[in-house]
Amino acid sequence: MRVALAGLGVVGRSLLELVRDRREELLKAYGLNPRFVAVADKSGAVARATGISPHEILEQKRRGGITGIEGAEVKSGTLLDLLGELDIDVYIDATPTNIVDGEPSYSLIRKAILARADVITVNKGPLALAFPAIRELAERRGVIFRFSGTVGGGMPVLEFAKECARADTIVAIEGVLNGTTNFILTRMEEEGLDFPTALKQAQELGYAERDPTLDIKGLDTACKITILANAVLGMKVTLHDVEVVGIDGVAREDIVDALKSGEVIRLIGRAGRRLSVMPERIPKGDTLNVKEAMNAVRFTTQYSGRHTITGKGAGGYETATAILRDLISIKQRRLVET
Repeated sequence: MRVALAGLGVVGRSLLELVRDRREELLKAYGLNPRFVAVADKSGAVARATGISPHEILEQKRRGGITGIEGAEVKSGTLLDLLGELDIDVYIDATPTNIVDGEPSYSLIRKAILARADVITVNKGPLALAFPAIRELAERRGVIFRFSGTVGGGMPVLEFAKECARADTIVAIEGVLNGTTNFILTRMEEEGLDFPTALKQAQELGYAERDPTLDIKGLDTACKITILANAVLGMKVTLHDVEVVGIDGVAREDIVDALKSGEVIRLIGRAGRRLSVMPERIPKGDTLNVKEAMNAVRFTTQYSGRHTITGKGAGGYETATAILRDLISIKQRRLVET
């Protein structure tokens, strides 16, 4: 399987480590042997028709730049320029999320699909802004489009949804979909912190970015609920269709008042009759009452009721396992077709 990989941040590097360390297992169990024929990061793009080993890529990245990989052809342009020229089976997009215009991820995904390469992405931006268009283009070109890592990190949320919908119909989705905000709300609840102090603690412990806007304003959750609405409920919506309220307006007094009533405050994303993201009071015994940086997604079905999946929703290795699941899925489907 010839693969092009864009993005060597935490997720991209974690993927390479998993492929390197689990090579024999992946080959024996699934016949999966990804050959990275092109790799790109902010410094540029390199390609080698015979493949570049994960070890080579990781070592050179550690030394300061992938353009120094021995025997690899350094490309003056970006991966976008190369996607039409490369002979690849799968394009993996692990580039940073941009919810303003989805770039460069959107153009990379589109170019790969037009080149008839199957696509895996963990980038929420283009899916939140243009999911219906991307899905339609992939279907027209006969391309497999997978995006398990965009929702729930390593949690198999989309696979769980498929099982819930087997012989049934999912009619609504609700969930705690952002670990950063959940960590902040938990610390406010358990330690009596105010919002600024809890946010600072989250940043010091690595749960929140230096610029936490996407998380605390509810936009990350909104992206994920948009993806779920499209992928699971078959809606044709974008991020702009979601009513969004973040947690930056939640005061310590709100937390205390909820606790007195046997409730907690959680940032809940909802898709069904409406699309919304906002802090809500829920009973302590609610299955969506997860702690710290955990996530929870609940699917309501027409006949069999509610089904909830919980787990760690982010992290390099966790999201990289979602990419591997998608790779295995593509491999198995292509084998059936041949």
